[in-house]
Amino acid sequence: MAGIDIELLPELTRRRALVGWMLAAFLVTFLATRAITRAIRTGRGPFRNAHVGGVHVHHQVYGIFLILGAGTAEFTYRPEAPWSDVLAVLFGTGAALTLDEFALWLHLQDVYWQREGRSSVDAVLVALIVGALLLVGVNPFGDDAEGGALATAIGVVGNLVFALVAILKGRPVLGVVGVFVPFVALVAALRLARPSSPWARRRYDERRMARARRRFPAGRRTRWDRLVDLFAGAPAAEGPDAPPR
Repeated sequence: MAGIDIELLPELTRRRALVGWMLAAFLVTFLATRAITRAIRTGRGPFRNAHVGGVHVHHQVYGIFLILGAGTAEFTYRPEAPWSDVLAVLFGTGAALTLDEFALWLHLQDVYWQREGRSSVDAVLVALIVGALLLVGVNPFGDDAEGGALATAIGVVGNLVFALVAILKGRPVLGVVGVFVPFVALVAALRLARPSSPWARRRYDERRMARARRRFPAGRRTRWDRLVDLFAGAPAAEGPDAPPR
């Protein structure tokens, strides 16, 4: 296999197996969590909100403890299989529980079923894309460039700059994917910014801002929005806000 030391193949295979376990646990936990929170919201099934001493315990709390526990065990003991697989599953489970309430970190209030809460689904779907790229072996910090370490470093830094510009232009998904796929970051960085993005607010004059508003009119919905709807619900179709979980 060109470009890969044959002696490293077992290590690469093992690394991908761990990513696979982590990604599978992440996906299953996210889907189960969304199903349970919807059941709680509509009053179906045996599930209820968790309270301790009258305080509503969000499921991100369990996720944070799982991440901390799995990470500490991995760094402290460096276990072999099958325990490393168990830690990968626990970490993926904790990451899903935590990212599913990403909007709570961001807004410091419970907006799970509101429009702002859709950023949690965005974060989860971006994490799934990154996990899938890692699973197939995409490495944004690869050291196999023909130009040597300096050329690799320049390429990596340049690509990260393009990815950051894409994110600042209101294209977080393309920006994150662009970290792993350089061409995507470049194209996203060159495209017109969304009018609500930090890049447009700080750098666009009235002419370019008007162009951005024409390109991204209020209420415009994309395929990505329709994908998010599957998990977060369409904003206009949701009923009165209710506390989840």
